[in-house]
Amino acid sequence: MNNRHFHYFQHVPFEGLGCIEDWIIDKGYKLSSTNFFENAKLPNLDELDCLIVMGGPMGIYDYGKYPWLKEEKEFIKAAISANKKVIGICLGAQLIADVLGAEVYPNQEKEIGWLNLYKESEHPILSDFDKEFTAFHWHGDTFDLPKNSKRLFHSTVCKNQAYLYNEKVLGLQFHFEATESSVAEIVKNCADELIPAPYVQSAESILVEKRYFQANNERMFKLLDYLDQI
Repeated sequence: MNNRHFHYFQHVPFEGLGCIEDWIIDKGYKLSSTNFFENAKLPNLDELDCLIVMGGPMGIYDYGKYPWLKEEKEFIKAAISANKKVIGICLGAQLIADVLGAEVYPNQEKEIGWLNLYKESEHPILSDFDKEFTAFHWHGDTFDLPKNSKRLFHSTVCKNQAYLYNEKVLGLQFHFEATESSVAEIVKNCADELIPAPYVQSAESILVEKRYFQANNERMFKLLDYLDQI
């Protein structure tokens, strides 16, 4: 039996692991979580092999409303310093970029819906990835590329869509982990953000789209498989 321990940070009830949970269960790895919306305690870092930091509608500097952000950032920084594998998705990628010293700020356009990504690296973690494909997005902020990291993807209006730092720290601004149910939950809980804009799709346009889930989940699994072998 494999005793690897994956732990994830969840910021709101409606943004969980998505297909990542399936991958962890299939591997037989231990899985635990800190649900900040329930005032849960942080884990023992020494017991973890991988930390996954999920998304959420808050900003990384919203300390007044979410005071736990400071403690969360300290834990993320400690995990990176301890050479743990760390994966950040959307807000999670922004939090990691911040603790690595990069700036996080509003993007020139919000990206919400099914939008194209373009591969920008031939790093082995992206072997077999297409040069261009469609993924699910829901973000208004972006980040500068952390120092000494590799840019993996960009989109038409967002230069830094993903990065790899120190071979073990992965930040994804978009949502490979998204499933039909998780997208429906985000649309339900964040419908107020669907204000017409060049890169913001309607709820109907988002929910009717089913064809991209399988391919994007498989891309998530490839990234996890790569990091799992390091």
